[in-house]
Amino acid sequence: MEYNKIIAVTGKPGLFEVVSQTKTGVIVESLVDKKRFPVVSSQNISMLENIAIYTYEEEVLLLSVFKTIFEKEEGKECISHKENSKNLVAYFSEVLPNYDEERVYTSNIKKVIQWYNLLVKAGLDFSKIEATKEEAERE
Repeated sequence: MEYNKIIAVTGKPGLFEVVSQTKTGVIVESLVDKKRFPVVSSQNISMLENIAIYTYEEEVLLLSVFKTIFEKEEGKECISHKENSKNLVAYFSEVLPNYDEERVYTSNIKKVIQWYNLLVKAGLDFSKIEATKEEAERE
């Protein structure tokens, strides 16, 4: 599994890996149940490698946040995304202390934590992922 092929599809829970391309979109496979289905070009998708979190100074790539959690938890899953919002915010403040509290909502924090746990369950090793040249330039 390659980090740069992982996407989120608007309206669909979980994360998906791009398996193939078609004329009208892509074929994706769910990281949870391994079911495959087509995603047409009219649906909104977000590549995880392009997502960033607002901080007071700059935007921090989601991969950097995942790597920080990975190191903090020693490669294991972190707290559940179903924790109460107070615990989620406290945990996220440890991981990314200078995140912009006005622009990063609790729902965003839940999603980041849920995605991290999904990726760890799927066997993604964040310590082996290198940022692309484009991402490295942004950091």
